[in-house]
Amino acid sequence: MMDALLSNGIKEGGGEGVYFRKGCNPFAQTGRSKLQNQRATLNQQIIKQMRMRAGAENLLKATSNNKVKEMVLLELSYVNSNLQLLMGELEGLNSSVEVYQNTQETANIPLIALGLKETKDVDFASLFKDFILEHYSEDGNNFEEAIADLMDLRKACRTPSRDEAGVELLAKYSSHLPLIESRFFPPTRQTGIFFTWYDSFTGVPVCQQNLSLEKASVLFNMAALYSQIGTRSNRQTIEGLEQAIYSFQKSAGILNHLKETFTHTPSYDMSPAMLSMLIRMMLAQAQECLFEKTALPGIRNQFHSLMKMAQEAAKVSEIYDQVHQSMIQTPIKDNVPFFWSTMSQVKTNHYRSMAHYFVASALMDHQLGLSDDEDQQEKTLSQVYDRLPEGRSPLEILKKKDERERIGKAHIRRAILGHEEALRIYSLCHHLNKLEILQDILTASHQRSLNKCSENEEEEEFTDYTEAPDIISKTEHKAEMEVPATIKGPLSVFSARQRWTAPRTIQLLPGDQDLGFNLKGESPVQVVSLDPLCPAATGGLKEGDFIVAVGDIDCKWMSVSGVMRLLKDVNEEVIDIQVVSIMDSNPQMPTKSATFCGNVPKTYSMICLAYNDDDKKSRKVTKKSSFLSFGLKNRLKSTSTLSLPTADHSGTLPWNKPCPSFPSSSSYNNDSALY
Repeated sequence: MMDALLSNGIKEGGGEGVYFRKGCNPFAQTGRSKLQNQRATLNQQIIKQMRMRAGAENLLKATSNNKVKEMVLLELSYVNSNLQLLMGELEGLNSSVEVYQNTQETANIPLIALGLKETKDVDFASLFKDFILEHYSEDGNNFEEAIADLMDLRKACRTPSRDEAGVELLAKYSSHLPLIESRFFPPTRQTGIFFTWYDSFTGVPVCQQNLSLEKASVLFNMAALYSQIGTRSNRQTIEGLEQAIYSFQKSAGILNHLKETFTHTPSYDMSPAMLSMLIRMMLAQAQECLFEKTALPGIRNQFHSLMKMAQEAAKVSEIYDQVHQSMIQTPIKDNVPFFWSTMSQVKTNHYRSMAHYFVASALMDHQLGLSDDEDQQEKTLSQVYDRLPEGRSPLEILKKKDERERIGKAHIRRAILGHEEALRIYSLCHHLNKLEILQDILTASHQRSLNKCSENEEEEEFTDYTEAPDIISKTEHKAEMEVPATIKGPLSVFSARQRWTAPRTIQLLPGDQDLGFNLKGESPVQVVSLDPLCPAATGGLKEGDFIVAVGDIDCKWMSVSGVMRLLKDVNEEVIDIQVVSIMDSNPQMPTKSATFCGNVPKTYSMICLAYNDDDKKSRKVTKKSSFLSFGLKNRLKSTSTLSLPTADHSGTLPWNKPCPSFPSSSSYNNDSALY
């Protein structure tokens, strides 16, 4: 869906024709917009029922008439029943993962995306204009256009497009909030502006008069949007998988930043326990995509490759098991959709079974030959198991064919049992039953293990009760949280929480082949590994200083590579750089403000970030800037192959081309074969 452009009349950076991006058309009939419209309708119905319940409870406390009490209790039972039904409908919306998947997706297990938090429109106009007149002694009507732009920007953030442009839209509004807070939300009085946001899991509204809830909710929606971008990525290509990995890691990083920065959020979907669970889920999905990226080109039909994939699959299973354990803890289990916990449990069993299947294939399909590296295989096998079968050593298992087959069959039995358990859990959730692609993949995996078992069965074979050992999880590429530069950049340094020195000018002399220090960080760039005897240190440069300008160019928002490009001419001419140092400061107690959450008063600790405007004073201003553009930086820039079982029956995918599904006996010693 194309974004429209709306002129905002603000000259960011002094240029003409700068625009705010508008969000998606809220009336567009896409699956995602329909879902958000249903969510907004349900939120209104839930708040109506909660008001009715609050009124009935107050009447019940106030009356002493028994007949009135009976009528009120009957009404309460109806209201509570309606609330339960509405909550069930909301859970169904959170379980509708199919609308977020890639339209070309036919061969991968669906992933879970977070829904956007809903909010009410806010009218800043009259209150802001009154405050401008009262506090700044200026005519508020002169800022009508800028205030209208702010309201349009906030409204557009309710329907961001599902791409990087949508993330930039939310990041732009998020960057405005500290500026707005410093100019229009004094700590000594309330402005009378109420911000209302709905819990994405329960639909319960939360209302505050300060901007803390607003800032936290916008961050949550940024993380939700990244999760939707990740699920939309085409996981049948390397590029699509890399985009999915990037998006889920960004989502986890933003959620972690939200958890560390806003520690007393009244909305339950942003509580520390819930955010911790969501972070684990995003990282688990990133790890799953990393596994798929490794398996996409095909798995080589070799002992070491199969063992490596077994440990990679075990790692995915382990992380999903941690996600499931966090989902079933009280009170998270009462608010997380049953679909989510069931899906995590299905994936735990599915990927654990895949790990056992790979180990079974490595043991049963490959015998230790004269040309094989015996020591390397022994080392590989010993690293796969946390414990070996009693009385057996790795070398003994590798050298004896009957031992390899016995342990391999034990692994294939565990794989079959695990796939059967995944199918059983799948059948328990009616929301999962709608995902036919998931059933096809689980069934294909189960059938593959059954085929492997039948291939190695012998007539009149006695039942062997050898138990397969657990597989140690291991990965070469671990999913890590990644915070976007728009969040962790200069705001973490140039904020109200930090105190810094005045800018100092350091002169870098020509002819210095080695500057005597290194740089690190994304933005702002920090000085590290400073040589105390270099000319820069003699001129006043200190370890840990932040470079804020090179010559006349402001570089607070530049990365290391950008600053290095500015310093490349130091061999030809004198270059002045400006640096600042962080000063120690005593943390102040966060301010408190009243919060209303489902008619229950709460408190909220306001921990917020703010811009520093001191560095703007030296600039020449040709035209009076509006309060929106003042201090704002424009920082948004935007061969035989057997792969993972899929639900693709068309044969169009590279790993579903007609080919032997399992290696033949002649391929056991063929190192070039792919599995």
